[in-house]
Amino acid sequence: MVGWVINLIAGLFILLSIIGFGRFFIKTAISGEINMFLGYRSPMSTKNKETWAFAHLYCGRLWWRAGLIMLPLIIAVMIVLLFFVRNENVEITVVILGVVATQGVPVLFLIISIILTEIALRKNFDRLGNRRY
Repeated sequence: MVGWVINLIAGLFILLSIIGFGRFFIKTAISGEINMFLGYRSPMSTKNKETWAFAHLYCGRLWWRAGLIMLPLIIAVMIVLLFFVRNENVEITVVILGVVATQGVPVLFLIISIILTEIALRKNFDRLGNRRY
């Protein structure tokens, strides 16, 4: 049961971070100021203010929407897994499934979102950061 609670808390923390940073990236895109300490920083996104704003708006929307979609799904999975925790023989299996559901899926999404953002940047800007028309 303790493993289930820890998984739920960790999963909620990750998902709320994704949602919060998604909103932060969207607001950062609006300001257009390149921040070298916090934000979506890649060689392509820091070419100029336009690539910076595009990357933050694109990635922020991905994170915001996906976080809102994953949140109830992860909670539902964890509630279903809770019913299996009653039997101590399967607790380790439930903990492993919980880790995959609450941490593995969101982290995999974060990796995929970086790839999608970089693809979108390269489709919309040349290597020097000039917009393609």
